[in-house]
Amino acid sequence: KLDTQTDKTLDVHLIVDNYATHKHPNVKEWLAKHPRFHLHFTPTSASWVNLVERFFRDITEEQIRRGVFRSVDKLEAAIKQYLEHRNANPKPYQWTATPEAILAKVTRDKEMLGTLH
Repeated sequence: KLDTQTDKTLDVHLIVDNYATHKHPNVKEWLAKHPRFHLHFTPTSASWVNLVERFFRDITEEQIRRGVFRSVDKLEAAIKQYLEHRNANPKPYQWTATPEAILAKVTRDKEMLGTLH
């Protein structure tokens, strides 16, 4: 869809996590045939960079963790209830750290990872 609906003269840069599906041979083959697409991977162990991870944390903490679900249907109902409440009272996620602070943390983490054996 991105390929067909994006101006063919533009490069497309996608930010993705390090999940293995983005590195699958089929994906690599498709990317090789579509050189205007460029994947940029978020750093390993940096879920805080991905705002959807914040949402997963919230739903886990606020709806799932202390719940007792006696069936998959009950779990699904609880998730749907959470989503309905969240959508009725939306609150956008906002970065609280400056870009400089984020980049400094990434630099520190990369340096520390380089010292591990």
